[in-house]
Amino acid sequence: MAIPSPANAATARPLLIRCDAHGITTLTLNRPQQFNALSGALLRELQTALDDIEANDSVRVVVLAGSGDAFCAGHDLKEMRAHRDREYIHDLFTRCSRIMLTIMRLPQPVIARVHGIATAAGCQLVAACDLAIAASDARFATSGINYGLFCATPSVPLTRNVPRKQAFEMLFTGDFSDAATALARGLVNRVVPREQLDSGIAALAHSILGKPASVVAAGKRLFYAQIEMELTQAYRLASQAITDNLLGDDAAEGIDAFLQKRTRRWSET
Repeated sequence: MAIPSPANAATARPLLIRCDAHGITTLTLNRPQQFNALSGALLRELQTALDDIEANDSVRVVVLAGSGDAFCAGHDLKEMRAHRDREYIHDLFTRCSRIMLTIMRLPQPVIARVHGIATAAGCQLVAACDLAIAASDARFATSGINYGLFCATPSVPLTRNVPRKQAFEMLFTGDFSDAATALARGLVNRVVPREQLDSGIAALAHSILGKPASVVAAGKRLFYAQIEMELTQAYRLASQAITDNLLGDDAAEGIDAFLQKRTRRWSET
């Protein structure tokens, strides 16, 4: 029986690991020796998984994680240097941007599970996720400027998470921020000791699982639609959304259960 060579074993390693359990789907970037750098192949697999999740009613929460010692070190610089033609590079960043937009479009909330470093497009992934929990050892940077490459695409979600001057500092210095600073700036929701990262993720995910799926999906859709609107338009859209919500079955059940002091029985769980 032939024993696989190290090269063959590396080739056989899945670039993305998917785990589905009790309504929670965990997608783990799996290039640990490259600090989970986003190669073209990994981007394809991640997009395919997200597209499948979008149409899967059994998935209620998505967790995005990284294997090994890091969350994600951004794009694969070696791969990009090996392909210097404009069409390849533009396609790579277009596909990466599509992933970020898909995360926003998913009806399910997406939680980033961050440990180690999250740099450049890795920091972009954290900012693009709806929620993020970081281990206390996590560090964040939009470090492209240090290599003559302004983090243009990472700047899009970063500037929608972090106050303007803090975002500008991150983008134009490339300096690392620790987890506590990321929390203070609004890039992550919570910081926990490394050994409590999984339990922190589970607690947040299960809090969402206890809410009606249709209301969560509609709420996420409204959240991102109104945040880019002028104030009057935002209120107009929100008024329509809450009217539809209030007249639906889940709101009727939730209000009746509260008034009757009984356990809620959602139409979807």
